[in-house]
Amino acid sequence: MSKLSHTDPEGKAIMVDVTPKPPMHRVATAEGFIKLQNTTIQLISENQMKKGDVLTVAEIAGIQAAKQTSNLIPLCHPLPLTAIKVKATLQDKGVMVTSEVKCTSNTGVEMEALTAVNVALLTVYDMCKAVDKQMVITDIRLLNKTKTAF
Repeated sequence: MSKLSHTDPEGKAIMVDVTPKPPMHRVATAEGFIKLQNTTIQLISENQMKKGDVLTVAEIAGIQAAKQTSNLIPLCHPLPLTAIKVKATLQDKGVMVTSEVKCTSNTGVEMEALTAVNVALLTVYDMCKAVDKQMVITDIRLLNKTKTAF
């Protein structure tokens, strides 16, 4: 049985203690893509999907997801997020989603940025699954993370 790397003296799992780290302005950006059939892209561009405006709903879902990250990822710190931007852009082969998340805290926001992208892409998938059986979610990645002192 493997032992968790973040455990107390009794071997119980704990969140990493970030108390000693100074609060800083932190920003993380992430992106991901969902490949779609041409007919699906056309339906999205004409706002003809039965479930509604795919891009707007995906963006809102991504924002909501970033705010819930610590409820979804075990041992992830709840953070006081100060800004969340999620953009879903229709492209030739599908939808590109980008996110930017900001906070002032003693730990970073990369998990929130990645969660925003993942849930936004899953929302596109959910809204298009009735018309596209060949969708592929791909290339989800952290683009950048920064921290700057006050």
